[in-house]
Amino acid sequence: MLLQHNNGVTDEVYKGHGGTFKNTLAEIDTPDPSVIYREGYYYMTFTHNGTDIMVMKSRTLDFRQAERKVVWYPPAETAYSANLWAPELQYIRGSWYIYFAADDGRNENHRMYVLQGDSGDPLGGYTFKGQVTDSTNKWAIDGLAMEADGELYFVWSGWEGEMNAAQNTYIAPMSDPLTISGPRVLISEPLLPWEQAGGPPYINEGQSVLQRDGRVFIVYSGAGSWTPHYSLGMLALKPGGNPLEAADWIKSEEPLLAMDEAAGVYGPGHNSFTVSPDGSEQWIVYHATTGAADGWNNRKARAQRVSWDNEGLPVFGKPLPLSEALNVPSGTGVFRAESAVRSGNRLEFPSLPSAVDSGTPLLVHYVNSGGEAVEALLSVNGGLPSTLHLPPSGEGQAGYAYLSLPFAAGKNTVAIEWPEGAGAEVQAIEIPRYEGEAQSLEGEAAAEDNPYASGGAVAALSGSGAALRFGNIQVPRSGTYTVTLAVLNASPDAKLEVSVNGAPETISLPGRKERNQPAFMELKLKLQSGENEIILFDRQGSFGIDYMDIWQKSE
Repeated sequence: MLLQHNNGVTDEVYKGHGGTFKNTLAEIDTPDPSVIYREGYYYMTFTHNGTDIMVMKSRTLDFRQAERKVVWYPPAETAYSANLWAPELQYIRGSWYIYFAADDGRNENHRMYVLQGDSGDPLGGYTFKGQVTDSTNKWAIDGLAMEADGELYFVWSGWEGEMNAAQNTYIAPMSDPLTISGPRVLISEPLLPWEQAGGPPYINEGQSVLQRDGRVFIVYSGAGSWTPHYSLGMLALKPGGNPLEAADWIKSEEPLLAMDEAAGVYGPGHNSFTVSPDGSEQWIVYHATTGAADGWNNRKARAQRVSWDNEGLPVFGKPLPLSEALNVPSGTGVFRAESAVRSGNRLEFPSLPSAVDSGTPLLVHYVNSGGEAVEALLSVNGGLPSTLHLPPSGEGQAGYAYLSLPFAAGKNTVAIEWPEGAGAEVQAIEIPRYEGEAQSLEGEAAAEDNPYASGGAVAALSGSGAALRFGNIQVPRSGTYTVTLAVLNASPDAKLEVSVNGAPETISLPGRKERNQPAFMELKLKLQSGENEIILFDRQGSFGIDYMDIWQKSE
């Protein structure tokens, strides 16, 4: 084991090691994604072949290594046995609920139903609670609960009568998360030209709720979901307005997110909203395809950050190409003590994923207000513990300590224990690893699938124009850090140039190892507190970058 520590404090607010990711959020089709963040985890449900309800659980917004579980199967030969669409996972007043549409095999019989969780675990059991309906009992899909000013409402897509001519947006009051308690109110019809693309039928569906600073917005999908024209529109409730008054909702004339052929994004729609792990950012999650003729095929979840204009309205921007590296949501990868399993001065952090067996860097956040260093014991999956020094950090100030631990392929549990009464407290842990394929690829660089790689792929650089740009690299304070590159399949003459915040240095790569076996290269780089950029340029030969780790040795 390598023992390292850094007892300095931040020069500015440190929100985690940062890094980037790329869409899509999962390798499987994930149409109609519903994503929620709670107590250290992201959860996603989606239309899972229309046959059952699956929930995925992930430490990050990237669900490629998520735990997956079918939490409910419909009984046969009922009104809700078939065509399960667009489940919505929500945590309301202390319980988990999943709202979903289903029928008996005939679309005209689609209605809304609800499950209630049996425990606090979204991957646990659920009990079927029946239909959610107003007195008209008309065709209904894509329903979800909305809580505003302490009142509950149900929002859904429905038909006015018995014919599939148009899907409207309706809202109704709820007495509790299972029960509609008043008449439905029509608040939007698909009358705008962009909403009618691909019809008839004309579409308002996939409603989601976004709230900020007391404002309430319903973002919905318009145009045919089977067409590349599927887009997102918005209803904004007037400040102080009544959600049950149709006149208090203002519809945007143009879509807020639409097809972008230049970016290769078609049919962006049926979204939900979630937050960054530190709660400072709103993120939109939506599905889209990569082909104009894909229809209902190849719909996968994607995400991008929501910004806000001067009038307090959300701005989504253009849908982003799959090749674009995005800064991760703020606070990603910071696993906080409050979401760990605690027993006295012992914390367990479960479900830490690793695709391969590897030595993995760990960054521990702590406070040590005493005058003496504290010795903490860390272990992975119940193995032999390693000792970590936690030097004094100052009253109420954060300290940071690094250690390398052996992670196994799969899910890992890190346990940390420190002496009681020692004046120290562990606040969080991080894994400061940056996957090569999640970075900006330039020139002759390309992502290549590789089952031996940490994230299932590598960034392959071949040619003098190839470069790999690691952006949004965050460290707690300025200093010299050890940067470890995991290199796969380097040619014997390979050389790269490293640029840190604009300062270049040319380096020979380690000799070739057995194919698909990583060679490790350690660099000493000066990094500044806050954001850094590290660029790897191919100056000779070819090589693949699996990942980059950042840690700091004892001084």
